[in-house]
Amino acid sequence: MAGPQPLALLLGLAMVTLCHGGCVEVESETEAVAGETFRIRCISCKKRSETEAEAFTDWYFKQQGMEEFDHILHYDVETKLRILDPRFEDLVAWEGTKHTADLQELSILLLNVTFDQEGDYICSVNRTLLFANDHTHNVMVNKTVHIDVVEKANRDMASIVSEIMMYVLIVVLTIWLVAEMVYCYKKIAAATEAAAQENASEYLAITSESKENCTGVQVAE
Repeated sequence: MAGPQPLALLLGLAMVTLCHGGCVEVESETEAVAGETFRIRCISCKKRSETEAEAFTDWYFKQQGMEEFDHILHYDVETKLRILDPRFEDLVAWEGTKHTADLQELSILLLNVTFDQEGDYICSVNRTLLFANDHTHNVMVNKTVHIDVVEKANRDMASIVSEIMMYVLIVVLTIWLVAEMVYCYKKIAAATEAAAQENASEYLAITSESKENCTGVQVAE
């Protein structure tokens, strides 16, 4: 599936929820293309960035038309990714935070997407905040994402809007550059004309003074 265009990404970032510590919670895309790799984004930011924490995640899946969720995988920094559902064996890769127990991005990759993977996914985050004096506080966060699987990628509204914005921006910048060029040309022309007039006035003044001096010399003779 084609990645988001830069303007679409900026548009998306402008509408997301900002958290402390520079973490940004961006919603996942929801349309996967059969046979391709698809990223299900799950980001859970700490509300207190200065507090140390440890976290692990469990993912659940409810296939389209089914009623119950199945536990499909578990990830923590020690045991890494563990696939718990045979349907996802060798078809999922970890795309989240690595090399630290303080997980904030818990995204996964679906490899070689199939129509059987269409449905609802739950990203469950279990975070323990570590305070001084061995005090801890546990937080549970669940994020649900519905994934549709299609044969061919469709252009979403964000992509269309971003392309329109790109062309509008190009037109606006072109008009602005032309206006700046015209303004600078007029300013330079006006300065040149003023300088020419000033030089002409000085020349006339010098010429007039020279004539007066010449006249005085003749009268004295």
